[in-house]
Amino acid sequence: MRAVRRAEVRLPELMAYDGGELEPEGDYDGLEFTDVDAAGQSARGARFMDCALRRCALDETELSRARFIDTVLSGIRGVGTDLSQASLRDVEVTDARLGGAQLHGAVLERVVVRGGKIDFPNLRTAKLRDVVFEGCVLVEADFSGAQLERVTFEDCTVARADFTGARMKDVDLRGAAALDVARGIDGLSGAVISPAQLLDLSPSFAAHLGVRVE
Repeated sequence: MRAVRRAEVRLPELMAYDGGELEPEGDYDGLEFTDVDAAGQSARGARFMDCALRRCALDETELSRARFIDTVLSGIRGVGTDLSQASLRDVEVTDARLGGAQLHGAVLERVVVRGGKIDFPNLRTAKLRDVVFEGCVLVEADFSGAQLERVTFEDCTVARADFTGARMKDVDLRGAAALDVARGIDGLSGAVISPAQLLDLSPSFAAHLGVRVE
């Protein structure tokens, strides 16, 4: 198992965002967004570098193909946030409350997701490298067709996850407080689990192999 290279975000002195609407292809550098209501706005293809988004509302916000670099996302909340094909590099996400976030095709590199709860995240065909899920709750996360390399789950709850067709390398699930795989048990190939987790997942493994336990 190769160790995860954790994100270490060190922000410079930030300027307060002026409160205008986000813009597609916008360029945001060294800004602090605090309590901004960006619901329904479009920042498709925008770039956020050395920024902090704190307690922002992102309901139905379009951030597809957006780039987040050396950025902190703290206390963000939203339903249906569109981050499809977005790129997150050296990003810390803390205490997020998201529902139905669209991250399909996204690229996450050196990202820490700490605390909070994310319901029904769509991570289909996403690429995750050096990602840490820490103390968070992931409900019905869809990792179908995703690529996970050097990803670790620490003291977090993974409920009814779908790993169908996922490809894993150096993925450490041993630290997960709870691990429930609804589909794609064979997608765990390349991951490391604990003996206790093996016992919990044994019915899924047996069903996948066509073994009847009586």
